[in-house]
Amino acid sequence: MEYNVENLFDCRHDSLKQDGEFLPSGVRGWNRFRFAEKVNKVAKVILAASGRQVPDLVALCEVENDYCLRTLVRYSPLRDAAYEYVMTDSPDERGIDVALLYQPATFRMLEFRPIRIPLEQLGHRPTRDILHVSGRVISGDTLDVFVCHFPSRSGGQKRSEPYRLQAASCLKQAADSVRSVRQRPNIVITGDFNDYPSDRSLREVLGASRPGEDEVSCGRFYNLMDGKPGGTYRYKGEWNILDQMIVGGELLQDSSSVRTDYGKARILSFPFLLEEDETYGGETPFRMYRGMRYHGGYSDHLPLLLELEIDDE
Repeated sequence: MEYNVENLFDCRHDSLKQDGEFLPSGVRGWNRFRFAEKVNKVAKVILAASGRQVPDLVALCEVENDYCLRTLVRYSPLRDAAYEYVMTDSPDERGIDVALLYQPATFRMLEFRPIRIPLEQLGHRPTRDILHVSGRVISGDTLDVFVCHFPSRSGGQKRSEPYRLQAASCLKQAADSVRSVRQRPNIVITGDFNDYPSDRSLREVLGASRPGEDEVSCGRFYNLMDGKPGGTYRYKGEWNILDQMIVGGELLQDSSSVRTDYGKARILSFPFLLEEDETYGGETPFRMYRGMRYHGGYSDHLPLLLELEIDDE
């Protein structure tokens, strides 16, 4: 599962970060009650994601720190799921990071590392690291997961695109390095890319196309969200897919002991995650804030779910 949870901040000031908006004295009026409500709502979405069984892996975007994650996995309705987690400690000025929750019974973590995105040479402020996690699944195979939150589209798509191209280049290098050391790598790339499936960062730099456009081959990447109806984010009445599930072609082979296909990736649009769009009509994500005004919803993004079929060892 992947979910941009929209600003999961605690209520304490980090002197090294610009987190003043999310303090009791800040303009958003953030407080312990709202933090607790937010944590419980994130837990509700994760518990609802896959019916009787919680997701084995949950990639999260926009989490401030370890305290937020520890509260989520130990002191929310998610506590009985017994998740463990790893996260980045990025130079992002606001202090938001990406994380991966995992079920240790089905995903035995081997190692994790952050991947820094050097944007200073482009004159951009520091951004979120990419999180790379390697783990052993029940088939005995290694699964490599990359969790991303690319630079925003602030300032417009054209002006901000070079920063996402740089992030995509770092991601591609890291993913290719996995292919150089694993005989048959199983790679999943997910997160909020702040780009659409057809944008250059995904299509040209990462080389992620839609399965079915040409023959699926190992050594290439395929975006399982490309061409899906609806979207994960709504802007001015238009749905767009900013959150992606991208896999290596090895996972699309029927003979693989770890496999999936295009139909096994979907957007989770539970009714409780949506509300009426009073301005443009239709439905829109039930978000936590409208501007600076607390709205009491879940997130401005919808989550994704990917099902993997894994043979027993």
